[in-house]
Amino acid sequence: MIKNILSGIKAYSGTLKIISQLGLWKYFWIPILISFATAILIFSSAYALSDNIGGFLSQWWTWDWGKQTAILISEIFSGLLIIALGLILYKHIVMALSAPFMSPVSDKIEAHLLGKQIENHRDTNFTQQLWRGIRINLRNLSMEILLTIPIILIGLIPVIGLLSTILLFLVQGYYAGFGNMDYTLERHFKYSESIKFVSRNKGVAIGNGIVFMLFLFIPVIGVILVLPLSVTAATVKTVELLKLEREIG
Repeated sequence: MIKNILSGIKAYSGTLKIISQLGLWKYFWIPILISFATAILIFSSAYALSDNIGGFLSQWWTWDWGKQTAILISEIFSGLLIIALGLILYKHIVMALSAPFMSPVSDKIEAHLLGKQIENHRDTNFTQQLWRGIRINLRNLSMEILLTIPIILIGLIPVIGLLSTILLFLVQGYYAGFGNMDYTLERHFKYSESIKFVSRNKGVAIGNGIVFMLFLFIPVIGVILVLPLSVTAATVKTVELLKLEREIG
């Protein structure tokens, strides 16, 4: 698993060169605008709601003793919940809406890596790519929320809180990498087959997603570069995995 995670991370090396060499920057402007608009909308809403959520949770503690502690725990929990859900919503919305723009990018990178255009892959149009992106990301969003809430609750327990934070980050990374890999997989596999493929290659998805998530913590520049670099890295690694499984090449 660790070897595969590192492999997913290493795939980012040389991504800028590939993007420039193939002249792909022009394909990223609409996804970058989607990314900016989504980030502003979600995180401004989250900031406005943070105090309200913390106040609502603290009201459940009706006793005078330990009131301040209850308020503090409520604020910490609401902060973690808002950050986690904000990042979850951000990446899935951006990935879903960017699917029709990222699929052609992935296709060009795949043809470059293989030295030819694959003729037998699934031929999909803009609408089908958009629907595929929405479907995959709705599925991943549901799964991620189901995992995130109990992880946050466990994180409130003293001592193991740090472990909970690491686990939460890895879950976020996995589903980010999943979305990036599917831009390539949608040409080769049906919906259910793609889920099985990523499940077999969890480490690679996590490695790709770790870098994706780290980019989001870089103000402005992170939002600009996160999709171009992560999609390119995911395509490079996914094509390699498909070749190993003799699906292409």
